[in-house]
Amino acid sequence: MERKTDNIRAILVVFVIGLAISGFTTIQSAEDSATSAAAVAELQANTRASD
Repeated sequence: MERKTDNIRAILVVFVIGLAISGFTTIQSAEDSATSAAAVAELQANTRASD
């Protein structure tokens, strides 16, 4: 019975690590998206100002 518990723990650890990686990449993606949106808005403002 002890071996089954170890296998379940290993599966659970892999799942938690995957969940953490997924969360961090989502946060990073949101930050990159916000930075990109700000850069696009700045470019559009500069283009309108020069016209």
